[in-house]
Amino acid sequence: MPVKVISTENKPIKLWLQDIDDAALEQAKNIANLPFAFRHVAIMPDAHVGFGMPIGGVLATHEAVVPNAVGVDIGCGMCALRTELPSLHKADLKVIHQRIKALIPVGFDHHETKQDENLMPEMDTGMKIVSQEYESALYQIGTLGGGNHFVEIQQGSDGHIWIMIHSGSRNIGYKVAEYYNQKAIELNQKYYSVIKKEWQLAFLPMNTDHFKNYLLEMQFCVDFALANRKLMMERVKQAFSETLGKISFDRFINIAHNYARWEHHFGHNVIVHRKGATSAKAGETGIIPGSQGTKSYIVEGLGNPESFQSCSHGAGRVFGRKEAQRQLSLKKEIENLDRQGILHSICDVEDLDEAPSAYKDIDLVMENQKDLVRILAELKPLAVLKG
Repeated sequence: MPVKVISTENKPIKLWLQDIDDAALEQAKNIANLPFAFRHVAIMPDAHVGFGMPIGGVLATHEAVVPNAVGVDIGCGMCALRTELPSLHKADLKVIHQRIKALIPVGFDHHETKQDENLMPEMDTGMKIVSQEYESALYQIGTLGGGNHFVEIQQGSDGHIWIMIHSGSRNIGYKVAEYYNQKAIELNQKYYSVIKKEWQLAFLPMNTDHFKNYLLEMQFCVDFALANRKLMMERVKQAFSETLGKISFDRFINIAHNYARWEHHFGHNVIVHRKGATSAKAGETGIIPGSQGTKSYIVEGLGNPESFQSCSHGAGRVFGRKEAQRQLSLKKEIENLDRQGILHSICDVEDLDEAPSAYKDIDLVMENQKDLVRILAELKPLAVLKG
């Protein structure tokens, strides 16, 4: 059951964590007071402040969709792949790590040539923003992006080397999110919505074309984000094969954590928004990453109805990006990672926003969601490529 329940708002707020920062709690109260919010709001144990809705928030709605409750990196998520390898020699790990760097553009970089169009999701007529961004997306598919996106090679407690990738829909997802959030703002202003503008929770009513088109274009971005991760995974497999010869891979897992979709909960069909939260239906395999200095987890969902069958998407941040750069010690963070023998991505102060100490204690996060998932395998980081 939730660690804490707040009952002061129009809908209860059920939290799977003891401590939540004031800004994120205020956002949770805002979504709990939306007139179309359904039953209660669920806040996952990795929750921290976002735009409009907390990262780690789950919101179910009646007949309305909120673009900012999905976020700008639509379809962002994780994929993981198990290799047949029981271990990796350090020398081979370094070669593979360097080869991945050469094969996968990171940050604002993209491919110099278009990638195979057959890798792209099918585009429907009426996709206004997707059609505008489609050509650019052909250069961006198979690229990592920046921020907390990563490629990681890991040692599994199941006796296998794993590959994990965290990335999203690149610029096309951002453009779709930006366009439809602006349309929602315009509609809400036109019809004098009771929702305060400063909440950043403008919505699209179900009886509008914008509602239908947003869900259509959003789903394309979810599918594109998966295609993006799949292509990067092929490039990582190439790096392994070029270094070690032919090896086998199995158990590909994919899970998104920024999207909205129709689901059935508590006897009603509702739109479940997950922003930095993942689906955890009974028996569903999921991925919960830690940081580049801590374990990640392959999990199985327990289908808890109180969380709308959801769980955390990671460890969650303790410090904002600029705050981490101000407060954390570059020397200590590097020493910590070097001591563990991890090929990491911390080189200068600007990298401290992705230091392990910028994130919550993953052990506590997992403890707080024992009723949401069970652990199938623990994955220890060996080498990390960050955007």
